[in-house]
Amino acid sequence: LHLVALNLPFSGDMRADFQCFQQAQLAGLTSTYRAFLSSHLQDLSTVVRKTDRYDLPIVNLKGETLFNNWVSVFNGNGGQFNIHVPIYSFDGRNIMTDPSWPQKVIWHGSTAHGIRLVSNYCEAWHTADVGATGQASPLKTGKLLDQKVYSCSNQFIVLCIENSFVPGPHG
Repeated sequence: LHLVALNLPFSGDMRADFQCFQQAQLAGLTSTYRAFLSSHLQDLSTVVRKTDRYDLPIVNLKGETLFNNWVSVFNGNGGQFNIHVPIYSFDGRNIMTDPSWPQKVIWHGSTAHGIRLVSNYCEAWHTADVGATGQASPLKTGKLLDQKVYSCSNQFIVLCIENSFVPGPHG
């Protein structure tokens, strides 16, 4: 399952699932992509289909492994990943080095176990109000689910996860 970033940073007011869907389509990717965020309807840990949570590695756009599987992201260690494996945007840029994302922080709105934090997800990702807060993770920690609280007015990285694996004709 591919983990890919949106092509631009976003404040806490975003239509993230739609953005993930649209940018994946524009990039010529045929699977479905969902935002790597907890929402008012769903905890982050349940975004990927049950059948795909254990057996498929989580990889970057070039197929390099970030996690052994989806469930390993939520084992309580904050989603520790190898920071030497880059995360790319849909248009192929490395979000860890590219200046389009000046703040190397990703929104997630979740606990370390991928459960939604209703007080810290920018009102279900509908506000960029400076007084509202969202849970996010600085990438320099090497964790996708580090527990830091930021104002929703910040423009941070938004990740998308392929949420259904469709084997290709050779798969």
